[in-house]
Amino acid sequence: MKPMIRGGVCLNAHPEGCAKETERQIAIAAQRTKSRETKTAPRAVLVVGASTGYGLASRIVSAFGYGAAVFGVSLERPPRHTRSASPGWYNNAAFDAAAARQELVSVAIDADAFSDAAKQAVADAAKERGIVFDLVVYSVAAGVRVDPVTGETYTSALKPIAAPFCGSTLDAMTGTITPLTAQCATEQEIAHTVKVMGGEDWQRWLTFLSRQGVLAPDCVSAAYSYIGPPVSYPIYRDGTIGKAKAHLEQTAAALNAALDVRAFVCVNKGVVTRSSAVIPVTPLYLSILFKVMKAAGTHEGCIEQIDRLFAERLYGAAHTIPVDTHNRIRIDDREMASGVQEEVASRLARVTEENVARLADVQGYRHDFLAVHGFDIAGVNYE
Repeated sequence: MKPMIRGGVCLNAHPEGCAKETERQIAIAAQRTKSRETKTAPRAVLVVGASTGYGLASRIVSAFGYGAAVFGVSLERPPRHTRSASPGWYNNAAFDAAAARQELVSVAIDADAFSDAAKQAVADAAKERGIVFDLVVYSVAAGVRVDPVTGETYTSALKPIAAPFCGSTLDAMTGTITPLTAQCATEQEIAHTVKVMGGEDWQRWLTFLSRQGVLAPDCVSAAYSYIGPPVSYPIYRDGTIGKAKAHLEQTAAALNAALDVRAFVCVNKGVVTRSSAVIPVTPLYLSILFKVMKAAGTHEGCIEQIDRLFAERLYGAAHTIPVDTHNRIRIDDREMASGVQEEVASRLARVTEENVARLADVQGYRHDFLAVHGFDIAGVNYE
């Protein structure tokens, strides 16, 4: 079984590879927690968007790092006779099996996170077990959303707004660098992107769970986001996605005012996920970033990043959660360190196909991309 890659997207997943990668992250979370004293910890955690990337890492750290009861919501494709399941389907299976072995509470809701049915299923399952959530993580990455009230379908777009974008991207499988151009988004595309990736559904989740009585007093909720480097601002932070992220931050303020929750947008480090891999510029930027951060000893993958988020931000020694001037939790501090960004910018200005192997960690990026789908995992016989 080999990876089927088309246009920067992997269309299949390897069951054993996904299981081993999930187990690797579980081992890291368990070992890191043992090495430090934990004074506070989550007791019951809901992760919306829980099957891959930062969502999966949040489930793992909550359960195997802190022993919390964990509910996860995700919509996955099961295996068929002629096609593998989605990576998240295999990850969920591996997570549930490991949780059962350690007698941890794990509830997986396989449903469209945008739907009211998913919200009701979580509330019902929590009530059955007498559980109230003291942490709700919102980590949904989707391209399409069906509004549960109107039935209208919204599709997000990754486009600039002010002017057409011109840049370069990397094909990590071949090492080729190609120019790319993206035209400006229409007003409808901007509006649709905010509907899909903004804070509306996050607000619906917390409002619904609060009314159902399954949120603990002073519950904390974190919605994951990203800012990234100035080189990507025209197509990302200042583009359609940036409008959605700004709406997410506005939603956090609205939630804090309306509900008995502490809602934060958490800005994470750039990593290879199924979502980030399709963002123009990102493969080249991340490949160079990984090279620089690994040399500095500060590189983190999803599990290391979320472990530090819990240990140093959400459940650290301080009585308050540290935030920036926009009330955002910043766990991208090592990526955005001035020395790191200056070196990355210097390499981006000089990189070519001839020197990319020296200036960038193409092999590391390629491994992370394949590992998300269960490929290139040590100990798996792909023959």
